[in-house]
Amino acid sequence: MLTPLALSAQQVLTPELLWSLGRVSAAGTSPDNKTLLYKVAQTDLATEKSNSEYYLLNLDNNQQAKTTILEGRSLVQWDKNGMYSLKDGELFLSKDQGKTWNRVASGLKDAENLRVSPDGQWIAFSKPVSVEKILGSEIYGDVKNSTAQVYTDLNYRHWDAWNEGKANHVFLARTGNAAEAKDIMAGEPYDCPQKPFGGSEDFIFSPDSKTLVYVSKKKTGKAYAQSTNTDIYAYDMAAGTTVNWSEGMMGYDQAPAFSPDGKKIAWLSMRRDGYEADKNDIIVMDVASKAHMNVTVGWDETVDGGFAWSTTGSDIYFNAALKGTLQLFSVRIPSNLLVRMMPAVVQVTKGDFDVTGIVAQNGNNLVVSRTDMNHAAELFKVDLKDGKMNALTHVNDVAYSKIGMSQTKMRMVQTTDGKQMGVWVIYPPNFDPAKKYPTLLYCQGGPQSAVSQFYSVRWNFQLMAANGYIVVAPNRRGMPGWGTAWNEAISGDWGGQPMQDYLAAIDDVAKESYVDKDRLGCVGASYGGYSVFMLAGIHNNRFKSFIAHDGLFDMKSWYGTTEELWFANWDLGGNYWTKPTPKSYEQFNPSNYIDKWNTPIMIIQGGIDFRVPIEQGLEAFQAAQLRGIKSKLLYLPNENHWVLHAHNGLVWQREFYKWLKETL
Repeated sequence: MLTPLALSAQQVLTPELLWSLGRVSAAGTSPDNKTLLYKVAQTDLATEKSNSEYYLLNLDNNQQAKTTILEGRSLVQWDKNGMYSLKDGELFLSKDQGKTWNRVASGLKDAENLRVSPDGQWIAFSKPVSVEKILGSEIYGDVKNSTAQVYTDLNYRHWDAWNEGKANHVFLARTGNAAEAKDIMAGEPYDCPQKPFGGSEDFIFSPDSKTLVYVSKKKTGKAYAQSTNTDIYAYDMAAGTTVNWSEGMMGYDQAPAFSPDGKKIAWLSMRRDGYEADKNDIIVMDVASKAHMNVTVGWDETVDGGFAWSTTGSDIYFNAALKGTLQLFSVRIPSNLLVRMMPAVVQVTKGDFDVTGIVAQNGNNLVVSRTDMNHAAELFKVDLKDGKMNALTHVNDVAYSKIGMSQTKMRMVQTTDGKQMGVWVIYPPNFDPAKKYPTLLYCQGGPQSAVSQFYSVRWNFQLMAANGYIVVAPNRRGMPGWGTAWNEAISGDWGGQPMQDYLAAIDDVAKESYVDKDRLGCVGASYGGYSVFMLAGIHNNRFKSFIAHDGLFDMKSWYGTTEELWFANWDLGGNYWTKPTPKSYEQFNPSNYIDKWNTPIMIIQGGIDFRVPIEQGLEAFQAAQLRGIKSKLLYLPNENHWVLHAHNGLVWQREFYKWLKETL
């Protein structure tokens, strides 16, 4: 039974307030795990620049204070040797928490993702190197002003950047001698860190400082574009030789991390090549014997993407989706990996929140970051015995004390095939069940990413609710956290049962007296944008307004222009010239239903989105215009699949709610 929510705050969330919130992130932890350095970044809405302040937090007594110890430097790492920082291409070391800094290396101006070995004698970093002549000005020396680019194979662009013939390589040098760094991937046309999102997590030193382990997908061209087979490579620093430690593991292998004693190494692994949303498991390998074990193989969920060894090396902690949330889990690591008895995965936390990252272990506590639909990320301490959580940071408490909160409820809905589906329903501040509210069906992207208690600066449920809308966010087919079978059911069936799941969710919530059935809208991005385009042709007049951001409109033209073909091949069931033709290009192709469109639609498209390229948004807008449908195009020339610039973000929010006000 829903009751009116008391609204003691004086205001509701606005786009400007949302962008002005502090963004909390951990920067480093002292080697004894007693002191945490964290950062609070805030966006200056006038300049779009991010300004950061640092704080030192005593994890034993929770005392904290602002600090200027970095003095304009960027922290590299904090280990038993001290605190390393980088400034103007020079590496500094402080053994007294920033009171004094001594230069230990120079010549690092172009270095990225810097790491220092545990013994302090080596530095590793990445930087792009030329591996192929692509630019016309390089191919022909007498045409320096040419902007031509010449390609003879695929992978000619990725995410938001064109291939200009460069690959990310890892370099190794003695401390103080960076100018003579050795390219350990010399002559290879492969990347480490991985493009487009890899960073320093893609290469690590072993605790004995003898091995550099790195992640790479050693494929090029068409093979690269159609494969997810990254591997874990071990470079012997003395011998100069490289061994593939994950040979025969055909999917993603990434995020390697040594146990504290260096005797074991763990990494995330997917089993099937080409399936980027496959079950993500944790592989643990004995470094000496190379015996390995999948320690999460018997658990019917998927690791979200982050894990950490316990300080004793006896356990691994990780987060994962579970029934519309992200929770903290643990798994005990057998001392003998040849024992075939699988360890049990244990859930540590419970509640309506997302554990979004693991920071450090402090005794019997774990420091994590946490969000919920009403709160941006803050740092929390988790008691590992009972899972109880206490907030360590309160960066946005003052702001939130003035903002009305939204009530969020998980509602179980029966689907058209008789299954139970979890649906988040978010209610406006000061909700009154005696009133009627316009209601939005939110369609999640991915397609295999969780609808959880996330807090986004763009798709923000609190902001939607603050504008007077009830939000319905279904955990439709394809969502992790409801078992691997549910998660996998969407592949090859984009326009099938998932669309029925959406309609079942909105139909069920629309039965409530407080939902204005004449004012239902539907919004989403990426696969969510595809869902909007698809539903626009099959919704049978349920919805009065649509908004699609970077959505897939025509599956044939999308297959012909997107870059990561492994995703398209797996999720669509193959290419469009395959016989028989996959349903994705006929029955599940939104452009085939344009004759059924009859509802106002706003289309948002990023100009440098190579995952869902520009023709998708333009085709949809042009079709809507020619059909005489009220429509609007919001074009963002310098945005990729996301919206990263503050001013563009504000325009996005203002146009989003302006459109809903006009049409709903």
